[in-house]
Amino acid sequence: MPVQVGDYSWQQTEAAVFLSLPLRGVSVRDADVFCAENYLKVNFPPFLFEVFLYAPIDDASSKAKIGNDTVIFTLYKKEVAMWEMLSMPGVDKETKQKIREKSILQAQQTAQEAEEAKAKARREDQKYALTVMMKIEEDERKKIEDMKENERRKATKELEVWRECQKKDEEQKPIPREEKLQQGKQTKEERKQLKHKTVTRNSTFSHHATKGRNSEDIFAEALQESSIPAPRSVGSIKINFTPRVFPTALRESQVAEEEEWLHKQAEARRAMNTDIPEFCDLKEEEKNPDWLKEKGNKLFATENYLAAINAYNLAIRLNNKIPLLYLNRAACHLKLKNLHKAIEDSSKALELLTPPVKDNANARMKAHVRRGTAFCQLELYVEGLQDYEAALKIDPANEIVQHDAEKIRSIIQGTEVNSCD
Repeated sequence: MPVQVGDYSWQQTEAAVFLSLPLRGVSVRDADVFCAENYLKVNFPPFLFEVFLYAPIDDASSKAKIGNDTVIFTLYKKEVAMWEMLSMPGVDKETKQKIREKSILQAQQTAQEAEEAKAKARREDQKYALTVMMKIEEDERKKIEDMKENERRKATKELEVWRECQKKDEEQKPIPREEKLQQGKQTKEERKQLKHKTVTRNSTFSHHATKGRNSEDIFAEALQESSIPAPRSVGSIKINFTPRVFPTALRESQVAEEEEWLHKQAEARRAMNTDIPEFCDLKEEEKNPDWLKEKGNKLFATENYLAAINAYNLAIRLNNKIPLLYLNRAACHLKLKNLHKAIEDSSKALELLTPPVKDNANARMKAHVRRGTAFCQLELYVEGLQDYEAALKIDPANEIVQHDAEKIRSIIQGTEVNSCD
């Protein structure tokens, strides 16, 4: 028997409803999401969530996003109005069954209409492709016929010119009767040979015109083969490699910069083995974490974020149980775009801000907002939205956090492309 899920949160505007459903281990592959006009269901065995909506929605434009153990819905209302509640009040089992059956029938009808439209579009595409192919073949056939006709006219013209020349020569040169008879015989034979050459030429052209581009390719290949040079003589090239400590070639490296890098690495290793609080030359106030925290706050106010981080680092080494040190250092990392470090410090601050009481509510809200901002700048918008919603649970009247959460929802649903600041 499925386990009914009742743990969810929802918010609304006059035009849309935003529903967040936490499901541990949920994934796109295993979850079955069904959305209709008045009915919404998520089946992720053994969990089952269904709600009979208070008013109709536009199921075609509504969207769902699955990720980070959460299903987030954006449901667009058909009528612009504020709902009194998410689900329809006072629905008995018989009415629920009718709504389920009606929703399934509507979904099947919509799917069938979409399939028919897709098949029609596919047929239109095939028809268009066939028309284009026929036109291309017709143009190619016409081109070949024109080439044959031009070649025939050219051959006919050459024959007529040759005949005119022969005629003029006969008129200008007087010859004896016997030679004339002999020349007449030769002229008949030449005419037969010319006629044979003309027929052969037309036949050859017809053969080449039928083959079209293939004949041109054959002639091009023959020409290319005839122009291939002879193979080169066999030889060997000896290559010597210069031994190098660094993986790059000597021509691509600068020895001075490499030595400086090695020196800095050695200095960094020596610094990591040094315990700063044990330095005997520290001033008395520098051993006070609260004084260091105030010093870091002043440096943050002057936008000297690196110096502020150094002050917070020293304070944390002196006392690593003060949550505000991690929270303030997270703000510095956020300004410097050290996003992973900002997430790490915000999570550490939330870990120390326990139990959740009224005195630490403001600090917890700031930690959620800073971690959510870092997630958004890493384009992890689902995780960022969860932190902003957690901040709104602590301070629901904060208009700035409400505006940023609305902006993240728009990004998740694809209606806005700008990332969070």
